[in-house]
Amino acid sequence: MRLGITGHRGLPPEVEAQVRADLAKVVEACYAENLVAISCIADGPDSWFADAVLAHGGRLEVVIPAAEYRDSLPDWHHPVYDDLIARAVDVHHTGMQESTSHAHQAGSEIVVGLADELIAVWDGQPGRGYGGTADVVTYAQRVGVPVRIIWPEGATRD
Repeated sequence: MRLGITGHRGLPPEVEAQVRADLAKVVEACYAENLVAISCIADGPDSWFADAVLAHGGRLEVVIPAAEYRDSLPDWHHPVYDDLIARAVDVHHTGMQESTSHAHQAGSEIVVGLADELIAVWDGQPGRGYGGTADVVTYAQRVGVPVRIIWPEGATRD
């Protein structure tokens, strides 16, 4: 099972805890030897899911939206990013240089293209800018990739 991941970053701690638990349930329901996470490994759900899959014995494929992508992530996340990319069995690139919303959407489209199913940590609301979770979900639905939405009941992003 090849599972792509997309989701909101910067979630409040109580929402993060529930989302991590929900992602762990998804992972634990899969056979480790057949499980591949496909992720851009940004801070938040992308990395939480990748970590959970690796801890379960699955594999990780990373999609890098742009050459400058790592630098656009928070400094505190760099060690996590570096660790995950070092553990990836494959790394895919968009070929773009600047870490823009268009590059992020292009990276997410690669994630969707490589996945049997997309896991979306999404509140169901429209995006706050191009290339966000809502756009990724819309793209997956348009190309026929099943989407599993994870969002704790009553939770808010901020």
